[in-house]
Amino acid sequence: MRSFRAQFRLYTVALIAALLIVFSMLVYTGFHSLLGQYVDGRLLSFADTLAELIEQRPELLKRSDHEIVVPRGTQLADERMQELREVSHSVHVLALDGTVVWQGSAVVPRPSVDATVLERGRNGEVVYETIETTSGASVRQVFVPIRQQDEVQYLLQAEASLAFFRRTLRSLTGLLMLGSVAVLAASWFGSGWLARKVLTPVEVLSRTAESISESALRSRVNLNAPFEEFERLAQAFNAMLDRLQRASESQRRFVDYAAHEMKTPLTVIQGNLEVALQRSRSAEEYREVLVSNLEQVQRLIVLTRSLLTLARFSGDRPPVELVPLALEPLLRELIDDLTPVAEDRRIRLVLEQEPVRPVLGDAERLKQVFINLLDNALRYTDPGGTVTMRLSGSRDAVRVAVLDTGQGIAQEHLPLLFERFYRTDPARARDSGGHGLGLPIVKEIAEAHHGSISVESEVGKGSVFTLTLPAPQG
Repeated sequence: MRSFRAQFRLYTVALIAALLIVFSMLVYTGFHSLLGQYVDGRLLSFADTLAELIEQRPELLKRSDHEIVVPRGTQLADERMQELREVSHSVHVLALDGTVVWQGSAVVPRPSVDATVLERGRNGEVVYETIETTSGASVRQVFVPIRQQDEVQYLLQAEASLAFFRRTLRSLTGLLMLGSVAVLAASWFGSGWLARKVLTPVEVLSRTAESISESALRSRVNLNAPFEEFERLAQAFNAMLDRLQRASESQRRFVDYAAHEMKTPLTVIQGNLEVALQRSRSAEEYREVLVSNLEQVQRLIVLTRSLLTLARFSGDRPPVELVPLALEPLLRELIDDLTPVAEDRRIRLVLEQEPVRPVLGDAERLKQVFINLLDNALRYTDPGGTVTMRLSGSRDAVRVAVLDTGQGIAQEHLPLLFERFYRTDPARARDSGGHGLGLPIVKEIAEAHHGSISVESEVGKGSVFTLTLPAPQG
């Protein structure tokens, strides 16, 4: 597996190299264009001035001394005049068929002019050409039409060497290459330094993660990183450790409680069997032992089912199938089924409802929730009391509340009611067959329906458990 540091340096240098190539190409292209425009501009300025002189004084073409002489009355600056004299040796005046009419002194012979250039010149166009001499030098030429009486009579051919142009471009290329190499070298070493600086917090996180074990989940990362992103990473990592610690502690408590809950009935079964086997007994005595053991086995079965239910809801895919469900018929059916049980305990069971929209729910799982809540309410309500199921709704939610007039729950117990194996009165709960898993299962089912369960209670005034489910929109 490749090192991130090496990959970071490679990608950084590659990116900078690509940017340098693009930048160098843009600089070279732009400078080439600007320098070419400069050369062409100076050449055209000279050619236009000379062509204007010839148009005004055509007799200059008849001079044999190859010298440009400005007639009297023509106003030209001394500097411009000197320049004309210096470059006049690179001038030809051509007839429209390409023959040389006049040329400057010491003019180097050039190949015959292309017919296309002559044709464009006859049409009054200014034409540029670049040629290579026999010595390998590059020469820039311009052809400017000379008019007489508004008609093109001659073509003035002026030229300038491109040696300086080529030499300047070569110098620029060298500078760009040298600068690129220096930048790439700096980026290689600089990216290594930057990678070390950036990866230092990550290495701290790695060492911390490697040192953490299940028995040392209390360790936390303390990064003194100068970057906000790494601070957030450290906070997220510590938050993950907090969740792992809580999950580990919860799992440890869960295993301890489950083992403890199973240990009691198993111990009772073992004791009954040992006593029964100590001596011969009557059939009635054996029957009593079997009945007692059967009760403990049933208790184990209920506990095992609850544990399996919690285990299934702890996974990524809770075992619920959400479909449109009307709650009124479901609640009325439960009230009808549990009314005889309530009457035996001399408790009044009431259903209060208002029209609500159907919810997305699993009928069997929601029935399990309501049975659990009603069973708790009936169990802890004294004879003569009332248990009420109240169905209400709003724009965003549907609520089912179970109200009782029972003993109520102390405030210190309320935050822990939905913890696994938590019981407000352990002795009484065991006598009634409770094992502290009913309300945690209710909470898991509510959350699997994207809802919530809450409780309000006051000692001596009863309790209210409220299941809130989201109402489908639309």
